[in-house]
Amino acid sequence: MNFQELQLIEPLLVALSKEGYTTPTPVQAQSIPAILQKRDLLGCAQTGTGKTAAFTLPLLQLMFEEKQQQRQQQKHVQAQLQTLILTPTRELAIQIGESIAAYGRYLPLKHTVVFGGVHQQTQVNAVRKGVDIVVATPGRLLDLMQQRIISLQHIKYFVLDEADRMLDMGFVQDVKRIISHLPEQKQTLFFSATMPPEIRQLSSMLLHNPVKVEVTPVSSTVEIIQQSVYYVEKHHKQSLLLELLKDNRIETLLVFTQMKHAADKLCKQLQRAGISAEAIHGNKSQNARQAALRNFKNRKTRVLVATDIAARGIDIEELTHVLNYELPNVPETYVHRIGRTGRAGAEGTALSFCDWSEKSFLSDIQKLIQKQIPVVKGHAFDITNMHSTATVSTAPVGGAFHNFQSAGRSGGGRRGKVFSQR
Repeated sequence: MNFQELQLIEPLLVALSKEGYTTPTPVQAQSIPAILQKRDLLGCAQTGTGKTAAFTLPLLQLMFEEKQQQRQQQKHVQAQLQTLILTPTRELAIQIGESIAAYGRYLPLKHTVVFGGVHQQTQVNAVRKGVDIVVATPGRLLDLMQQRIISLQHIKYFVLDEADRMLDMGFVQDVKRIISHLPEQKQTLFFSATMPPEIRQLSSMLLHNPVKVEVTPVSSTVEIIQQSVYYVEKHHKQSLLLELLKDNRIETLLVFTQMKHAADKLCKQLQRAGISAEAIHGNKSQNARQAALRNFKNRKTRVLVATDIAARGIDIEELTHVLNYELPNVPETYVHRIGRTGRAGAEGTALSFCDWSEKSFLSDIQKLIQKQIPVVKGHAFDITNMHSTATVSTAPVGGAFHNFQSAGRSGGGRRGKVFSQR
């Protein structure tokens, strides 16, 4: 199948050709026709499957065709906010904006991106000049609505992207407030990588007889990603990371930590060891975050150390490796993290470090993804080499942490505790 078969208009096809797109991904092939038919849509798709284009392309076409009809009826056509795309993070909002600019380069449609962490005046000026599409994070959008700078009364198309991450970040109440200001009659597109009960409930409130698109099983990991786990004491993680970075095949490495201070600390340790590294997290200014991301994309920086919230929406072509320096205590987060690599069919490698205190996290992750993550054995800092009383499953694939114990260690986890300092 090619994009022409999806009944996309010529300006979009030319733009896609310029971007080097030839064949739609499964989520695009299933979503675009349904959206062009003006159906509500419930999409469950992994990160990296092309869902931004899946909703952006048909919405651009619908809006353009409507403008064409208005011109034929000799009506005055001006930019009016008709499409709202709501997304959890600044980085993802910016990247969606960049996609709209790329795909819609030959269409007379205006868009802007609004997000917090920067002065609002530039965003306000753009809105006041007139826009057809706004891509927004919840907090800044509510601020501009309260200031009566943005009105949602003419919204015809509403996209809620990364709904599960909205839940993780505590944005659900903000989302519900925004929804209460939307017109009853509209087309709604709802995307989420995972479908926990709270997200299913929210989707049932929003959607009317939706088309359901599910390109991978709920909470599954992208199969093309090669996953592995290293058992290592917490205080040896830095040394193990430096050992791994001696491998020149690791061209770029996105490292995840739970906390902001941990990201900064690890970044400084890597820099002292002569590794080009930068950190991004919620305490960094937007300019600093974008500069760090740009350096990483351009491969001026080899290692980017990030917290989950800051890294959401990172879309880097040919990102070769992701490392869970600290395992997430919410298993769905693991799916999001490793989805930063192996994007759009490319190969990728996801590594994880697991210390004694994280064994319950690993067990929960493996339960969620319904597979055992292969264990790398015999490395210089292998816990099983350091504790003679330890026993490890010898299965070639597996190694669930509950199979190995050590005297005097309870391995007490922090399951259920959600870290808010990101």
